[in-house]
Amino acid sequence: MTAANEHAAQPAGDPTAHRRPGFARLLLAEWTKIRTVRSTMWSLILYVLLSLGFTTLLVSLIAASWDDTADGDRAAISADPVNFILGAGFLGQLVVCVLGVLVISAEYSTGMIRATLLAVPRRLPVLWAKALVFTVLILVAGLAVSFVSYLIGSAILSDKVPVSLGDEGVLRSVIGGGLYLAMLGLFSLAIGAIVRHTAGAITGVIALVLVVGPLAQLLPGKIGDYVYGYMPSEAGYMITSARQGEDDLLSPWEGYGVFALWTFALLVIAAYLLKRRDA
Repeated sequence: MTAANEHAAQPAGDPTAHRRPGFARLLLAEWTKIRTVRSTMWSLILYVLLSLGFTTLLVSLIAASWDDTADGDRAAISADPVNFILGAGFLGQLVVCVLGVLVISAEYSTGMIRATLLAVPRRLPVLWAKALVFTVLILVAGLAVSFVSYLIGSAILSDKVPVSLGDEGVLRSVIGGGLYLAMLGLFSLAIGAIVRHTAGAITGVIALVLVVGPLAQLLPGKIGDYVYGYMPSEAGYMITSARQGEDDLLSPWEGYGVFALWTFALLVIAAYLLKRRDA
């Protein structure tokens, strides 16, 4: 009997007829989930509008008031204009933080995670597939917005601070804007997987990104410098700097490596809890 005949002769209710989905099918399933949820599209649109809108607004204000800007501020912008341009759209990254949490916490709040884990009992491939699809999506969006922000900002500042992609560190800095955003999205997803409750996870991510880092600067002496320098978002954002500053503890790639270690540690915790906890 041929393999085709054996398969045809196999009873429809035979449990051996069911095969667990491979990783490629998991990736397709996660991509379908992400792209068909309205919050994804609207979040990405909001991210683009906030990032490009604030970049245009703030860079235009600086250019218009350049002669009245303090010498120290002008020197800082002139030393690393791309870092300033990308930083002008800082608020846009908060949308990515929220979206990263929602990608996984929404399944827990709706109960859909039970159906997902029923289809994939091993569980961990679900987390890896979700993380990979979301990271690639945010990387593509982040790179696009980073390059457009650079083009807008450099055009506005061209009379004040000429900058070119061929200048030392500039291209890496612009690409770094997309890399930072992708890691931030993965970082947020990991926290969402750990906390599982949308409000709590979003609060935790935003606190780490906006609150804890600046508060660390209040610590006295070198302790404050090191705590601040090794905070996840502060270290990771250094990848958008064209060059290492005199007071920086880490180089741009070292800072991004620290951010990656933070994210990896959180993903390990998320994976452990996913295996141990009930859905």
